[in-house]
Amino acid sequence: MRIDIITVLPRLLDSPFSHSILKRAQDKGLVEVVVHDLRPYSTNKHKSVDDYAYGGGAGMVLQIEPIVRCIEELQAQRSYDELIYMSPDGETLNQGIANELSLKKNLLILCGHYKGVDERVRQHFITREISIGDYVLSGGELAAAVLSDSIIRLLPGVLNDETSALSDSFQDGLLAPPVYSRPADFRGWKVPEVLLSGHEGRIEDWRHQQAVARTQQRRPDLLQDGSSSAEAGN
Repeated sequence: MRIDIITVLPRLLDSPFSHSILKRAQDKGLVEVVVHDLRPYSTNKHKSVDDYAYGGGAGMVLQIEPIVRCIEELQAQRSYDELIYMSPDGETLNQGIANELSLKKNLLILCGHYKGVDERVRQHFITREISIGDYVLSGGELAAAVLSDSIIRLLPGVLNDETSALSDSFQDGLLAPPVYSRPADFRGWKVPEVLLSGHEGRIEDWRHQQAVARTQQRRPDLLQDGSSSAEAGN
C-alpha cells in the first residue's frame, strides 16, 4: 500500500510515522507513506497557499490552485483508489471504514488547515470525506495520522501476531474484554480464575460475555446499531 498525504505542515507528521508499528510497517516494505508539502506548489513568490474567503468573514482558506497542482502531479504518477479529505463534516471514522480502506492499494489524503480548503477541490477531486470525531482540530494532520494508523495496522504482516487485530475493539461490533498479565495476584487483586484454567473454550466464552457486558455498559449505541454478534452465546 502507498499513502500520500498533502499538508502545509509536513514536519507535524514526522513523529507519528517514525516510531513503533507504523515505522516497522514501512521498514518491512508493507506500506509507503509519502508526505507532500503544499507550499512548493504555490503560484506566488512568497509561497503562500492561503487567502481571504470570498464574502468576508474570519479565517483564511487554502487556495484551489496549489492543491490542484499537487493532486494532478500525483495523479499523473499513479491511480488512487480514494482521494480523502479530513473534515469535521465527513463520515465518522470507524473500524468498518478502516477495514475497507486497508484493502486499497493507493490512498491520497488531503489535510485541511485554517478554515478549510476551497470548496471546488471537494466538489471536483475529493472522493471521500472522513472525520475522526465531532470536534475541530487546528488542521487535518493529526486526523490523517489517526486514519493512517487505523489502516496500516490491519495490513498483513504489520502486526507480529496477525490475530491481534481481529480481537480489537469494534471488529465484531463489541468493545474488547478486560485483559490481564502477570502477576496473577497483586495486592490481593486477582486475575479471574477462568483465565488461569487453560480451558480455551471456557476462556473464549468468558471473554465474549465480558465484551457484551462492557459494550452494554459503556457503548450501548453499538448494540443498537445492529451488531448480530453482540448477543451472548452467538
